[in-house]
Amino acid sequence: MLFRSMPPSTHSPAWLALKSHQQTMEHASIAQLFETDPQRFAHFSVHLGGMLLDFSKNLVNHDTMHLLAELARERKLGERLRRLFSGGKVNTTENRAALHTALRSEQALVVDGVDVQPQIQAVLERMQKFSDGVRDGSIAGNNGRRYTDVLHIGIGGSHLGPLLATRALAPYATGGPRIHFISNIDMAALQRTLAPLAAATTLVIIVSKTFSTTETLANARAVLAWLKQGVGDTAGRQCVAITADTRRAADFGVGNDCIFPFWDWVGGRYSLWSAVGLPVALACGMAAFRDLLRGAHEMDEHFRNAAFEKSMPVVLAMLGIWYNNFFAAATQAILPYDESLALLPPYLQQLEMESNGKCVDEDGASVDCDTGMIVWGAAGTDAQHSFFQLLHQGTRLIPADFIAVCQPHHTVEEHHAILMANFFAQPAALMNGAPVVTNPHDRFPGNRPTNSLLLDRLTPHTLGQLLALYEHKVFVQSVIWGINPFDQPGVELGKRLAARIQPELDTNEPVTGYDSSTNGLIDFYKANRDARDRERGPQ
Repeated sequence: MLFRSMPPSTHSPAWLALKSHQQTMEHASIAQLFETDPQRFAHFSVHLGGMLLDFSKNLVNHDTMHLLAELARERKLGERLRRLFSGGKVNTTENRAALHTALRSEQALVVDGVDVQPQIQAVLERMQKFSDGVRDGSIAGNNGRRYTDVLHIGIGGSHLGPLLATRALAPYATGGPRIHFISNIDMAALQRTLAPLAAATTLVIIVSKTFSTTETLANARAVLAWLKQGVGDTAGRQCVAITADTRRAADFGVGNDCIFPFWDWVGGRYSLWSAVGLPVALACGMAAFRDLLRGAHEMDEHFRNAAFEKSMPVVLAMLGIWYNNFFAAATQAILPYDESLALLPPYLQQLEMESNGKCVDEDGASVDCDTGMIVWGAAGTDAQHSFFQLLHQGTRLIPADFIAVCQPHHTVEEHHAILMANFFAQPAALMNGAPVVTNPHDRFPGNRPTNSLLLDRLTPHTLGQLLALYEHKVFVQSVIWGINPFDQPGVELGKRLAARIQPELDTNEPVTGYDSSTNGLIDFYKANRDARDRERGPQ
């Protein structure tokens, strides 16, 4: 039987208590809260393995955190959490489980009468054998030449996850091929990516859950044609497919021994932990990928067992609820002070906004509160010279997560000291502000809330912890809002309309089947496209 959480109610006891409490806290000073509680940092921080979460610079006190935890309990988060980890069909609209946590566990898990662990472990063993073979040269191109490059073709989570992980773990990428990524259907992007590559020494990975994604297959066909120009009709032997539809991959021309399956209970934005993470194993070795899984599993266990008030995912999630639903904050800034994590903001944009950007609850009724914050950000210190002016003196409340690493992989201490000085200074300045001295333009109101996440070192293990932390944050918020975080019908809407429009672009006839704006835009495009062709003349 499907489990549906209670519809969100802005009139529930916990919600009303928080609403009343907010009227007190909106006039509170974070700086003064530190003055009244010398142990505030200790009281409002959580440590797990190589990660520290400091949430003391927030507009909260002990009563706030107690009330937020009460809201989580009222929304039956504990029951929902247990169903997530036990294989319950928490993806209610698609009637399936969401078992990304099983991918990083070795514990038996029976779903619909079948233990999913043997098939998970079998794929991991295949990944081990394949990545080891590519890295040591025993698996090579058709002419026997060692693979020097891997081209990964995907989109959405199957692109953003491995792209983030391989960039973040670049210091561990020794002895493996160079990894390149393509997702955009714009041919300019593909041409630029292919330009430095040699077909004879390039392995191609095609990732599509259904093996029917328009952009991915169009790029895959173009790359296959490029391969054939370089190595002939055996080009398909240099392709790997990662998909839940192995038949379609075989029909495309990928050999059965080069098809890695994943399952319908793995969502795209949670797929890094499956065979979709193969680029990490190819670049850094399978041991690094397994350590990534172990780090995520450590966060899973913390999430399962910690009290809500000391659970990193619950704390982050409920602070987001606090600002989104009780302070009308619409956005959340993600600010990694480590260039290796520069792709974390776009990764979290998809994770959070595709998961929780919903206006209906699990029963299809309209929600009665705001859901899904707008996620954005950039790497410090670049971001300080871009949009920090708005954070410090703007009129909007913008909560921000600052993320940094204690031990960099480089040895240039002066640069890291400058970076970390800014990491410590910015949240303090956002909290304390500055009064008017002589020039009113130098007034900074302060009282801007931030979280600080410190990793001892950016390793596969701590990266796994970090990504799983935000995954669970998203899940917790979905429970509070009563929405399904595991589907994405809004993504499919645009795809369907694009499929309808595309054939009309092949004709010169005026378009009439849409609104006047869309009709006019298409007609303008056709006229200017045809003008370009006329200017070129016969080819």
